[in-house]
Amino acid sequence: MHTPATLVRGGTSKCWLFSQVDVPVDRSELEKLLVAAYGSTDPVELDGVGGATPTTSKAAVVGASPEPGVDVDYLFGQVGIGTGTVEWTSNCGNCATGIALYAVAKGLVPITGDRTRVVMRNSNTGALLEGVVDTTGGRVHEFGDQTVPGTRAGGVAVGLTFLHPAGGTTGSLLPTGRAVDELRLGPAARPQRVSMVDAGAPVVLVDALDADRTGAETLDQMRADVPWLRAVRHTAAPLMGLLRPGETPGDAVPKVGLIGPPVPYTTTLGEPIAAGDYDVSVRMLTMNAPHPAIGLTSAVAVAAAGLLEESVVSRAAAGPRGEWLRLGTPAGVVAVCCSDIHQGVPERVTVQRAARLLADARIYVPDPGARKAS
Repeated sequence: MHTPATLVRGGTSKCWLFSQVDVPVDRSELEKLLVAAYGSTDPVELDGVGGATPTTSKAAVVGASPEPGVDVDYLFGQVGIGTGTVEWTSNCGNCATGIALYAVAKGLVPITGDRTRVVMRNSNTGALLEGVVDTTGGRVHEFGDQTVPGTRAGGVAVGLTFLHPAGGTTGSLLPTGRAVDELRLGPAARPQRVSMVDAGAPVVLVDALDADRTGAETLDQMRADVPWLRAVRHTAAPLMGLLRPGETPGDAVPKVGLIGPPVPYTTTLGEPIAAGDYDVSVRMLTMNAPHPAIGLTSAVAVAAAGLLEESVVSRAAAGPRGEWLRLGTPAGVVAVCCSDIHQGVPERVTVQRAARLLADARIYVPDPGARKAS
């Protein structure tokens, strides 16, 4: 069998997009299709279209939304690498960037002059996002000059805004009711100072200095800390209301990472960054691997936490920030803007991104049943 799909780059991720009319509605059948198409049972995804990294093994099913004021709905799937499973509980802002461009290119949203606004709803979480796509001259562009930290390749400019991002999953910006908590990973373990925040996505942010880290660790150093950070994630999950009794913690939410003060460092592309170039160091995991930059949902949570006086982000940044917060990531500095702030809670959080349509394809998908029968 085969299925049509479009490969997009959004920010620092790649994502295969499927029209909802071309794939099964049933979630279990859809998961079987994606696992087979991506070669997800293989840790290198060789016999499929998966990219074999968490940032390039992503999928979304896109369609016109029946909701008034919303242009498109999309269901996001983080396709497992070597697991033969798909994780459905989260969202991806980088993929949403690509979806905004896709929606304009495929005629789901009519072009409106030099800038075209696309309102998107993430079906997994209910999150609302707004993408403003560069359509200069009243047309869709295949290439562009907008760059983002993590790649020197240019793309079409897309301003991505998370609308009303606080409490989308747990119902509150601060699921525990506090801007800072002490998390104990075991009876004999020293408590870790963390902020548990729900904005864009549920996130647990560890005070790096309190944990004898810097927040500016290399990717190799972060890999060594994956087991410890997974323990932080799994300990925080029930405290944030993300687990029902008896459930086993997963590795998608809460997202987890380190927060530290700005220090000089060199990006993964070899570019020197001075401490004065940014406000706070951030190192996040994506699933169980270091994120090469930062997921946009995590960036939203860090920026929202930066507005709160006692949070680990404010502590690292030497006080609460205003509208703008500059994040020092492994790939470079990502600037995030919080606006329409009421009682410390932003109604809009915006990041400037880039996207590009890479390919329209027909994916040949092996039939799992037929393969077993042979």
